[in-house]
Amino acid sequence: MQLESTRILFSYWNNLRGARSAPERRNVDPTKIRSALSNTFILEADQGRDFSFRLAGSHLCSAYCRELKGRAFMGLWQLRDRDAVSTLIKAVTEDHAAALITFEGTSSSNKKVSFETVLLPLRHNGASNNRILGGLSAKDEPYWFGTQPILEQRITGLRLIWPDDLVGEDGFGENPHHMQRDVVFGESSAAASVPVKVHGVDGRRYAHLSVIDGGRN
Repeated sequence: MQLESTRILFSYWNNLRGARSAPERRNVDPTKIRSALSNTFILEADQGRDFSFRLAGSHLCSAYCRELKGRAFMGLWQLRDRDAVSTLIKAVTEDHAAALITFEGTSSSNKKVSFETVLLPLRHNGASNNRILGGLSAKDEPYWFGTQPILEQRITGLRLIWPDDLVGEDGFGENPHHMQRDVVFGESSAAASVPVKVHGVDGRRYAHLSVIDGGRN
């Protein structure tokens, strides 16, 4: 995690959850993340388990030059990346992993800016599959930021951090598995999945990350 707002949100979430895999939505106190609040959002699942923005900070709305509340989160992504994002959302809601995505956004005048976003599981009314706490930040804010909407975004890197990998107050420790869970797509790589067999079970592969639907069990 490169950006301060991402680290602030992640650290707050990690401390709030304590020994649990995910904290309760009702326990989230916006005043505790005041410096990252404009970069913070909450996603809500509808009956079809598609996620939309329930809350979205001003930084996010500025990036897209529109109010995001009620808009579909998946609608921000290109078709080629939606399967990868959907897989990460499943890991967050079903396995309580933290997901980190880096992507390049392209403005209406074809200008580029890099972003970092994190997706964190939340419990709501006893369930952990209908709310996600997230943060999104631009690595730089060029002069045109907030006046030219981001119209396209392309994934440049993915990372999953499982609950048993979270060590210490900031969520990182001397765990060699962190690097093994990184997935980085280069300029010529595709984020689309490739069907594979993993120990005889049908799965999907993104770069060197193999995903079996149904969780880690």
